Amino acid sequence: MDVAGFFLALAAILVAAKLLGELAERIGQPAVLGELLAGVLLGSSVLGIVPQEGVGGQLVHVLAELGVLLLLFEIGLETDLREMFRVGPASLAVAVVGVLVPFGLGYAYWAYVPHPASSGNLTTSAIFVGATLTATSVGITARVLSDLRQMGTQEARVIIGAAVIDDVLGLVILSVVSGVAAGAAVSVLGILRTLGVAVGFLVAAVLLGRFLMPKLFDLVVRMRVRFVLLAFAVAFALTLSGLAALAGSALIIGAFAAGLILSGTNQFDTIEHEVRPVVAIFAPVFFVSVGASVNLRLLDPTSPGARGTLLVAGALIVIGIGGKVVAGWAAPWVQMRRLVVGVGMVPRGEVGLIFADIGRRSGVLSDEVFGAVLLMVMASTFVAPPALKALFGAGDGAAS
Repeated sequence: MDVAGFFLALAAILVAAKLLGELAERIGQPAVLGELLAGVLLGSSVLGIVPQEGVGGQLVHVLAELGVLLLLFEIGLETDLREMFRVGPASLAVAVVGVLVPFGLGYAYWAYVPHPASSGNLTTSAIFVGATLTATSVGITARVLSDLRQMGTQEARVIIGAAVIDDVLGLVILSVVSGVAAGAAVSVLGILRTLGVAVGFLVAAVLLGRFLMPKLFDLVVRMRVRFVLLAFAVAFALTLSGLAALAGSALIIGAFAAGLILSGTNQFDTIEHEVRPVVAIFAPVFFVSVGASVNLRLLDPTSPGARGTLLVAGALIVIGIGGKVVAGWAAPWVQMRRLVVGVGMVPRGEVGLIFADIGRRSGVLSDEVFGAVLLMVMASTFVAPPALKALFGAGDGAAS
């Protein structure tokens, strides 16, 4: 794909995302649902406009990564760190249960229940299938909560905190499944090291940044060049994201930490106001790219092999959604709407796709199994926005 072709594809992504986002809002649903549907329409299954491979595909991937980083940076800016610490134990409990239950159920289903997609080493493939069920997409959930203007609620704080912890745990699981795919033995020491690096980076960055950044930004604000605060804020978010990845943590953890840090500066309101239009341009690219990865041909029950894939996908969808919903009851000491928290942890999005793609490329998961996982990711991603909209609109009373 040449430069002109890529620019035309990018224009189509932005326009389709906004048009279908507008349509979703007009029928009472969050805009992110329309952006995901735009991705399905522009993907290879329908119009084939979004490039999936080659240089064009890599550029879309980079812009999508930038979009989700900026989104997490914005969410960090909007997050009250003191409130996050207050709900920290609840978020930890929700995250741990939301990882262990889906993984255990997924592993048990794949290893012990007969199904039409069984192939290869059952133990190894069961680890991969269980892993794809664990990680929550904090980007999708955060966007839905932001669209619904619910970021200030107790449930949103628990969900976002749990989703960030979930990403730390997901990083650990990713390191394990990557090693399994490469034929390596699972090491307890390696798991603890990955966990320690991810948690240590987040804590150290926030503590050090909260001390240094207010002073730096007090100097930056004196500069006369236009949008200097925005430029330095985005540069800081990208720097911390890069450092997080170099330290062995995740890019999105660095971006979220950058937002938490800058929320303590005197220029917080200006930064938040100026960063929103930038997020509004790049974040839809991420959601469109997630939708574009869906293969609609897997939904055709008349095609050869599709019925087995659909049966397996149905089981994974039940396990994937149910395993996350029960996490809402993981913190009985906190007064909150538990069903809202559980549903908020449901979307898998890009994280589940990463796990599945590693399994597919390594040969651990067959194309049929990969297709079933894609359908699970698709269902969990699409069901959460309208479900959260309905629960917040109904004022769900499942709190105890």
